[in-house]
Amino acid sequence: MSAATSLPAATTATRPAGTERGRGPRWYVLLWRDPKCRIGLILLTLFLLTAILAPWIAPYDPRAAVGGPSEGPSAQHWLGTTDSGEDVFSQLIWGARTSLLVGLVAGLISTVIGLIIGLVSGYSQGVVDEILSFLTNLALVVPVLPLIVTLASYSPVRGIGMIIFVISITGWAYGARIKRSQVISLRTRDYVAAAKLAGDSTPRIIVREIMPNMTSLIVVGFMGAALGAIGGEAGLSFLGLGDPQTVSWGGMLNQANIGGALLTGQFAWLVAPGLALALLITSFTLINFGIDTLSNPQLREG
Repeated sequence: MSAATSLPAATTATRPAGTERGRGPRWYVLLWRDPKCRIGLILLTLFLLTAILAPWIAPYDPRAAVGGPSEGPSAQHWLGTTDSGEDVFSQLIWGARTSLLVGLVAGLISTVIGLIIGLVSGYSQGVVDEILSFLTNLALVVPVLPLIVTLASYSPVRGIGMIIFVISITGWAYGARIKRSQVISLRTRDYVAAAKLAGDSTPRIIVREIMPNMTSLIVVGFMGAALGAIGGEAGLSFLGLGDPQTVSWGGMLNQANIGGALLTGQFAWLVAPGLALALLITSFTLINFGIDTLSNPQLREG
């Protein structure tokens, strides 16, 4: 009898620490359990699927004149056409690719740059920290928006690659400053001192001992950098500084403004890309609530 009653306890004890009765990894359960984060994940998944499947779900070529100029919404063109006869709905679908590509790639590059500088600056002392801190402070005080506009305006090359480059090199400083502060706090912990006594090298201590305790901060930094990149690309394209050969939501807003969408009553052409941008940004923001739950045990339920 005692052996039988002890079986469930033994089974529970051997369950992997990161799972909950087959419901998946603990981090995934925590993210999905948060209602706001769940909505954000669903929205982001829909945008990702739209971007991936754009060639198959877009009814027309986004750059082809498939209708009359400035047509209103109809069964053939759900959101109407542009002043050049291009299908607005097809452009909206293809625009998801540009926004997500710029956001994810530029956000990743900015996060990596900020992480490397923050880790090295925070863990090092003396001249290295002073030099990197000076560069970070200099990047923080330089007005970002005028710098982005200037770099994009005078660049001899126009394209997504250039936009990603410009946004990446102007968006790392804030994340580097936050990560440096966190590393300064972590480098005095007992496990870091034990690793030093064990003879571990500085790169190994940073990667194996410090970085795992900054996972939530790194993810939050990436989400913020991706949001900034998405907004930056949309702003540059709206100002006419984007790639004219690439369909983007910011470019759609620029074309709608130039084409007089308000004057001709084509509100769908004007509202649709702005609404798509707002929903995409909202999805990232809602996911951050779940990340806060992971990083702060006081926010967890049960």
